[in-house]
Amino acid sequence: MAAALLLCSVLLCAALGCAGAALIPPADVKVEVLHKPFLCHRKTKWGDMMLVHYEGFLERDGSMFHSTHKHNNGQPMWFTLGIREALKGWDRGLKDMCVGEKRKLTIPPALAYGKEGKGKIPPESTLIFNIDLLEIRNGPRSHESFQEMDLNDDWKLSKQEVKIYLKKEFEKHGAVVNDTQHDALVEDIFDKEDEDSDGFISAREFTYKHDEL
Repeated sequence: MAAALLLCSVLLCAALGCAGAALIPPADVKVEVLHKPFLCHRKTKWGDMMLVHYEGFLERDGSMFHSTHKHNNGQPMWFTLGIREALKGWDRGLKDMCVGEKRKLTIPPALAYGKEGKGKIPPESTLIFNIDLLEIRNGPRSHESFQEMDLNDDWKLSKQEVKIYLKKEFEKHGAVVNDTQHDALVEDIFDKEDEDSDGFISAREFTYKHDEL
């Protein structure tokens, strides 16, 4: 898709006589694997929850701006991969990672905090992260969660399937919600998730509910 768009831009520029025009691709994340375990039973994918320890540094002077070892009471951090819960650069740089693996990510400003910066991070800062993956769990938008909801295995969720799943989840946590409330919740979910308005939530709509990375 990206290659096709790039080709179209080149052809359009040629047709309009853009003499000397240059297409500069945006900078991407640099991924360095610092350690990889001998055995890898599972690799991370979008929708997974990841438990990580990390250290973050400014590339310009090497100063540390955050560390879960030092600034988080020594506790690692959970986040969900692929839904921009953390930085865009993390979503790009932490796919296909194994438990016990350590990576170094060099993230350009456009995939970090951009022109605004944040806290100790100045605007337009390239960031470096050393990240250790401790655990992987199925996230709320994993394929496994989708399959649990997809009662007839047709790779799409009907309103009835979502309603049944919600009822089970509420009952599991001891919450009481009547049918009218369930119906309102389902309608709200479909308003947000059913991108093509076909009355179903497809596996793609469910698992990858975010802009393309």
